[in-house]
Amino acid sequence: MSELTPQEVKELVLNALSDLKAKDVVELNVTDLTDVMDTLVIASGTSNRHVKSLAQHVSSEAKAAGFQPLGMEGESQGEWVLVDFGDLVLHVMMPSTRDFYDLEKLWSMAPKNRIESVPNDGSAPE
Repeated sequence: MSELTPQEVKELVLNALSDLKAKDVVELNVTDLTDVMDTLVIASGTSNRHVKSLAQHVSSEAKAAGFQPLGMEGESQGEWVLVDFGDLVLHVMMPSTRDFYDLEKLWSMAPKNRIESVPNDGSAPE
């Protein structure tokens, strides 16, 4: 299998999403926020079928380019499908699911700016 650079993987993902008319595609550089991945791509589909088709198309295009995704989850429901490419993770979601979880906001905040749910002293949150 050929080895794609992270930039080539990102371009492949974005082009494949464009092929099937993904909506509201957002790319976030999360390198400074986590060691798990460098890039988070979030896109919306217009229906459950569209969400599943987008994720499957991106996965198929990657495989055709010689790059096997590490995994895909959520394709049976089609509300939210995650495709893991290692350094890049793709979330394809229904707009209502995307609005509810608001990953763009979650991943745009540095850890020190996030509200801590448990106080440092171990007592129960107020």
